[in-house]
Amino acid sequence: MEALGKKCQVKLLAFDLDGTLVDSVPDLAWAIDAMLQELHLPTHGQAQVRKWIGSGARELVKRALLNGAKGEPESAVFKQAYALFLKHYATHLSHKSVAYNGVLETLKELKASGLALACITNKPTQFTQPLLEQLELAEFFDCVVCGDTYQHRKPHPMPLLEVAKFFNVQANESIMVGDSLNDIEAAHAAGFYSVCVDYGYHGEHNVHEMVADVVISDFSRLSNLLQHAA
Repeated sequence: MEALGKKCQVKLLAFDLDGTLVDSVPDLAWAIDAMLQELHLPTHGQAQVRKWIGSGARELVKRALLNGAKGEPESAVFKQAYALFLKHYATHLSHKSVAYNGVLETLKELKASGLALACITNKPTQFTQPLLEQLELAEFFDCVVCGDTYQHRKPHPMPLLEVAKFFNVQANESIMVGDSLNDIEAAHAAGFYSVCVDYGYHGEHNVHEMVADVVISDFSRLSNLLQHAA
């Protein structure tokens, strides 16, 4: 972390949502399994659904329909399944989803320090803001970018670059904090520094092989990281 601190005079921190700020697997898995039940298909459970999170709701539904296999489900089946998923998830956004340990306290500290804070997620807008509000996280972010905000989403750099433009900061003054390869690739493509949390949703990827600038196991360690960057 000291090496990053020496390189980055940080002004902006951008955070992924699912798997970084919030453990949302219980509610996502419930909605996926409810969708599959209505389609008379086998359910998967939390452990399996956890592996498929990170590329947005549409990709999650596709992976569930194909049981993780590559390819595209039949168009009519996907359309029906996606509508069912949206219906079920809307009723279960935060029944069992919780902010990870240290998230609320650390965000309060970072906000008080005057840093620009943003949330950049591939989650659809219709779920992102309500979830942030229900878990009392919305107040920390002056900018929230979702999977359907721009033409491109992570791992494309566009969402990150637009957020940097919003705050009028440079990419090399910015850090992307996430848990997946999408987050790290987006950071590299945008010229952001990257921090990967090792407790989130990595799918088949090893967090120590994703070439993040820093890997942390505890969200609250961000405060220590930024003290080195001050």
